[in-house]
Amino acid sequence: VGNYRNDKLGTFFVALKISEELAHTQKLLLTILLIAGLILLFSFLILYFSYGSLVEKIVNLNKSLELNNLELENRVIERTTKLHEREKELHKAQKMEAIGLMASGVAHDLNNSLSAIINYPELMLLKLPESSEMRAPVRAIQKSGERAATVVADLLTIARGAASVRKPHDINVLIQEYLDSPEYQKLQSQHPGGACQYNLEASDSTVSCSPVHIKKVVMNLMTNAMEAVGVKGETIISTFNLEIDPADEYGHNLAPGKYAVLAVQDDGPGIADKDIEHIFEPFYTKKVMGKSGSGLGLAVVWNTIEDHGGKIFVESSDMGTSFQLFFPVSGESAVIQIEDEPIEPASGNNESILVVDDEPDLQDIACQILTTVGYNVRSVGSGEEAIEFVKEHPVDLLVIDMLMDPGINGLRTYEAILKDYPDQKAIIASGFSESADVKKALQLGAGGFIKKPYLMSQLAKAVRETLYK
Repeated sequence: VGNYRNDKLGTFFVALKISEELAHTQKLLLTILLIAGLILLFSFLILYFSYGSLVEKIVNLNKSLELNNLELENRVIERTTKLHEREKELHKAQKMEAIGLMASGVAHDLNNSLSAIINYPELMLLKLPESSEMRAPVRAIQKSGERAATVVADLLTIARGAASVRKPHDINVLIQEYLDSPEYQKLQSQHPGGACQYNLEASDSTVSCSPVHIKKVVMNLMTNAMEAVGVKGETIISTFNLEIDPADEYGHNLAPGKYAVLAVQDDGPGIADKDIEHIFEPFYTKKVMGKSGSGLGLAVVWNTIEDHGGKIFVESSDMGTSFQLFFPVSGESAVIQIEDEPIEPASGNNESILVVDDEPDLQDIACQILTTVGYNVRSVGSGEEAIEFVKEHPVDLLVIDMLMDPGINGLRTYEAILKDYPDQKAIIASGFSESADVKKALQLGAGGFIKKPYLMSQLAKAVRETLYK
């Protein structure tokens, strides 16, 4: 019995000890589970907030990418538009160049004929008595030749070959000179009901230009504007300054810098959209050809602006049309215009002159003009003949045609003569622009440049100025 009780008691204590260990283990497990739960909770919270920040970053990144894509898309569109505009400008320039080459050839052929039509009547009028019935028809022939010469001059402008010397001129003064001219007075008399305002406000108005061509531009634009407004409208001609930078709205077409802007605006019916892209093309006109214009007016404007390194912008609607011409401002002082002195009938003192020209008619015209005004004149038909003539018969002055065919041109002729006569005076004659050869001849010592066809007074003046420099 005693052993049995001892066994029972031992078993009880063993069970009690096991229960205590189980309770301790259970408590330990609960603690571990609690810690694990807290770790999971903190991990979840960390992941939650980290994920929210990540989502926000992703959203912001997407927004940034969208903005960048939109900016890139706008840049592509802008550059594509500029490329298309430049492509159109290049196409227009190539088209105008092709037309210009054709016009140049035509103008060159016409110039020789026009010299005879203009100059021979001049010489005939000197010999005809004032009472002669032939004076009126001869003068009419001369005036017709001068009008034709104006059209040829326009063709040469289109051909980028207008003979012109560019110097600093005040564009406000040139505009005012046109507004005071008989041509403008005649235009006003033809449109008595149209009003005209002038706002010449550009303070920096000196530009390097050919004054004759700038006045022609003003005349063409004013003629078109006043014809557009009719008897009840208004035309405004103005000037102002504008500084251009690359970010400016005009920057893609103009180099940065300061410009003098000439604007001509009218309140006429405007130019149709289908016409506005063609208005600068030669002979593209809505006027009656031969009656109200030659169809060259705006082509002359466009080519003159291009030649002067400027740009022209046109805006038109049913409320009117505006032309804005941008000229780079020159840093030089403007040349002061001096009125030409009248040429005396005999301004020479029997000085010896050699005319060098490959056209017999032009030789004869120059010889007759210069003989009439008091010079001793001889002529030859080529540069080679001129070189040989001067070796045997030195002269006071050469009048040399720049373009001669066949044989050497005016520059080569002058260079060869200078080797024997370093102080030889000369005038270069040409119907084309001051080309590189013309400029070089002037640098070598040629005292003047005269455009063909010339008037008697113009040639006499050029000769007198060169001889007495």
